[in-house]
This record gives sequence, structure tokens and C-alpha cells, in this order.
Amino acid sequence: MDMRLTGKTAVVTGASRGVGLAIVRALAGEGMRVVAAARTISPELKETGAITVAADLSTAHGPAELIDRALAELGEIDLLVNNVGGGDGGEGQLGGFLGFGDEQWRQAYDLNFLSAVRATRAAVPSLLRRGGTIVNISSNGARMPHAGPITYTTAKAALTAFGKALAEEFGPRGVRAVTISPGATRTALWEAPDGYGAALAASLGIGHEELLAGLPSNTGMTTGRFVAPEEIAALVTYLASPHAGSVNGADYVIDGGAIKTV
Repeated sequence: MDMRLTGKTAVVTGASRGVGLAIVRALAGEGMRVVAAARTISPELKETGAITVAADLSTAHGPAELIDRALAELGEIDLLVNNVGGGDGGEGQLGGFLGFGDEQWRQAYDLNFLSAVRATRAAVPSLLRRGGTIVNISSNGARMPHAGPITYTTAKAALTAFGKALAEEFGPRGVRAVTISPGATRTALWEAPDGYGAALAASLGIGHEELLAGLPSNTGMTTGRFVAPEEIAALVTYLASPHAGSVNGADYVIDGGAIKTV
């Protein structure tokens, strides 16, 4: 299917690896001009041909500076993908509610929620001029807050609610806002030796590889495997396209069937 995105413009945050990198590759493959932002620009991101911007999006000024740079490079913005996130890494994330102090809460919300608020606020004037789209990458943990560190999952819940509110306010003015909520995905979060998956395995007294092998079925993923970043990226391209012109305010869960409720 031709997504009819050739020549359109996009900004993707958290683009150096994993889901963000897959999204940049997919959008560039559809002929979009992409500004890709990350704290560190990876060699793989450079290879996509995207315009890369090194930015710390957890700061108060980082997102607006990114959008200013994108407007200078692209002219106008057709698509904003708020993908940057984190704070659900390894050590220090498994102690439960009482294990988190104010600074950890602030860091989690700055990166997972306020980065999207700030980037969206800066991009909305251009998106209104273009009739553009906002795609927020949340998590199925927003619906199952017990499934990860409380700072991370509640920040993602705020991001999901944010998307709904944006859709209501700006839909009548021609800007769509949609959310994608992945489940366990094949990224460094689970696979890195210093990531959340490794820390979780250690806390359970099992090997890292054993955890990875059993996690999909143990968390109710009926597909029996992790989500691939490319699957999320493919959904982004569809939602950004004119084919999804009537999709607004929706939250697409892509978690292999882990969430059982309607």
C-alpha cells in the first residue's frame, strides 16, 4: 500500500536505537524528510539519511530547541512522533513505590511525559498550518501500572491521557493525535546486560536468557514472542498517512495479547 507520505516531513524523538530508530527507517523508506533527535547520535541513525539533532529532551528547553531546528530544516512539520522515554532501566527500579524519591519521579516525568508536552507545544502551530499528526509512543504499562516501575508506568499513563486531550482540542482544527502502546519489545530495555530485563532476572534468581525466553508466555502474550520494533514503526507509518484520516484519539495496543480486558 502506498502510504502517500512522499515529500512530507516528520520529527522523531528518541531516535538513536530500538523503536525510535525503526520509526525513522520506516518513515524515510516512505519518502518522508525526517529530523531525528536523540541524546547521542548513533552510527545506525546517521545511516538512515535523516537530519540528526543531538538534544536532551528531558530538559525544559531541549524540546523547543529541537522543534526550532526542525522548522529551520524542514520548513513545516507534518508529523511529530513523541517516542523518547526511559527511566525503566536496571538497578534501582525494582524496589517498589517506597524505593523512589522525588528526584527519580521528576526525572521519569520529564523524560516520558513532559518531553512530549514541550515538543508538542512547540510544534502545534506548524502542525495546525499543515493539518498534521501527533503520534505518542506510550506503553501497555499505562493500562497495567503494576507491570513496571511505578514512576515509568504512571508517566506513560499521563502520556496516554495527554493524547486523548490533544485529539479533542485539535481534531476540529485539523490535527490528529493518536497513541501507540507497545508491550514487551525487543529492545535494549530487555536485552542489555545492564537493562531492566537483566535486573529483573537477577531479582528473580534466574538467568537473563531464561527470563527472555519465558517472559512472553509468562506475561500473557499469546503470540509467544516479543514485539518487534519494526511492527510499531509500520503502525506509525499507517497512522501518519491519509489512509488513517478518521483515526483520532485512539490508543493502539500492540502487545501480543497481554492485556485481556476490553
